[in-house]
Amino acid sequence: MSQNSLNFDDTTDFENATRGCIGKLEPCIVKSSNGRVVWNNEDYNFLQAECPPTAQRSLWRQGQLAAKHGLFEVTQGVYQVRGLDISNMTIIEGAEGVVIVDPLISVECAEAALSLYRKHRGARQVSGLIYTHSHVDHFGGAAGILRGGVENVDRVPIIAPEGFMKEVMSENVTAGPAMLRRAAYMYGSLIPRGPNGQIGCGLGQAASSGMNSIVPPTRDITHTGEELVIDGIQFVFQLTPDTEAPAELNFYLPQRRALCIAECATHCLHNVLTLRGALVRDARRWSRYLDEAISLFGRDVDVLFAGHHWPTWGRKEVIKLIGEQRDLYAYLHDQTVRMMNAGMTGTEIAEVLELPPTLKRAWHAQGYYGSVSHNVKAIYQRYMGWFDGNPARLWEHPPKEAAERYVECMGGIDEVIRKAETYTAKGDLRFAATLLGHAVTIQPADKNARMALAAVYEQLGYGSENATWRNFYLSGAQDLRAGPTKPMSRNAGLSKLSPHLQVDQLLDALCVQLDGQRAGEQSLCINVEITEEERRWRLRLANGAFTYRSTSELSEPAEPARFSFTVRNRREFIDVITLKRDLRDVDKSGDETLLPTLSSLFGMQMPSAPASHI
Repeated sequence: MSQNSLNFDDTTDFENATRGCIGKLEPCIVKSSNGRVVWNNEDYNFLQAECPPTAQRSLWRQGQLAAKHGLFEVTQGVYQVRGLDISNMTIIEGAEGVVIVDPLISVECAEAALSLYRKHRGARQVSGLIYTHSHVDHFGGAAGILRGGVENVDRVPIIAPEGFMKEVMSENVTAGPAMLRRAAYMYGSLIPRGPNGQIGCGLGQAASSGMNSIVPPTRDITHTGEELVIDGIQFVFQLTPDTEAPAELNFYLPQRRALCIAECATHCLHNVLTLRGALVRDARRWSRYLDEAISLFGRDVDVLFAGHHWPTWGRKEVIKLIGEQRDLYAYLHDQTVRMMNAGMTGTEIAEVLELPPTLKRAWHAQGYYGSVSHNVKAIYQRYMGWFDGNPARLWEHPPKEAAERYVECMGGIDEVIRKAETYTAKGDLRFAATLLGHAVTIQPADKNARMALAAVYEQLGYGSENATWRNFYLSGAQDLRAGPTKPMSRNAGLSKLSPHLQVDQLLDALCVQLDGQRAGEQSLCINVEITEEERRWRLRLANGAFTYRSTSELSEPAEPARFSFTVRNRREFIDVITLKRDLRDVDKSGDETLLPTLSSLFGMQMPSAPASHI
């Protein structure tokens, strides 16, 4: 967008981002138990300088704001640790201890955040834990919080929105490996921090790289208006499903006149569909839930805080921010649908749709994390799917086969590179990237094509206001210059199974790890009993599919199981199914060779994609 719409003399965000600072972790570095650095906010000290030519000025400003770190007082009894991960950890003081909200990504960072709080506010015990939604940066550090002086984890209520564990499974197990590679590009995980590299991701600076955990909730919030008292603190919840996450909630603290908006309203345009992949979010519902939040809590609120960025103080300013965020998602949704119904495709709409003047001028509506362009395409996708209605694109060749034909038509790779250079010289970096992408796809070892494409990506990255676009472009450029990218395994691996998951969730994780082609000729049935669950399951492999269901004496199928075994708990089940437990110690009957046969069909790597610019 035009930088002329923005008031760079407005320092309100800088004042709010530093307001209430009590203390900092100095240096702001977090290490694992073996000394590995899992978080280093010191890497972003370069942002204190003026914006260089290699970065977009508005995005540089956002990085300066997001890099501010420390323990901050939001209002009396409500504190946040910011800048120790991509997300914030909120700490609410109760009668006896503290309720933790969103314990970051990594166990180590969560421990460091809680230690920083205790250094300045005293060694209060954890009396409750709230997950606002189902993204890992809001639950991954839970184990670090719950072992921090808690004698009995069972006594600590763990609150989450209805459907939380289902969505955690969907993103982190079912589709987790596929998202992992894209996430590394999206967050710029492997490119250097600096003016020529990663300067943040818009929503925060980066994702920490420590140990993740998941401690399942003990209490689901099932409806808006539901109230709980935890350690003397009154919470009033608002469910907001299918907004920024499929399972999400906001909450209001009447005693503190403070509203936690989770991740439904941040200081940037968010994603309707993230570049790492996810379910397409519902921009219409997102807008309506923001309007509902104003209706429910707007009369009494004094401060707004979220899982990212800095708070907003003052009733008028809070309502203004939520209201403009509401209108932002409503505008994107309604205008996309209007143009879609007029016959335009998502790509065509994204090329022409602009925000109205008031939102263009609002700092919190800028596309640092989500963008107007890819959000419009996501809204189109939600309604219309991948196909744009043009028969020519109904059955296109895969990228490599299409690239071979394009390059042949253009006269070979050398001619493609020459043509790309002319488009680069004219400033059409987008089409130059398209041409060079075809060349690299069919000849990934061609140095001239790779270096030319890397240079184009670099310039596209430097000019991007959107941090995730910048990170994608610069990650691609780095990979091209370093040589053909080594294929990243998309195998979640049986070793990734966690005993915190329910048995059905463990089995769902196995289903999507089966190599169906290799398993196509196999057929078997196995019975499993887990005594602590007081349930039995029948596992079936047939026609290249692994299926399961819970069984009982009265519902046994006619076909007999060829192998059966009994274990006490989920941990033992995982050890047996992954062949880590000696079957001599297991109560079993039947053909035990079926188990290694079945296990050998899981966790196979998918064929690697052609080495290219992604």
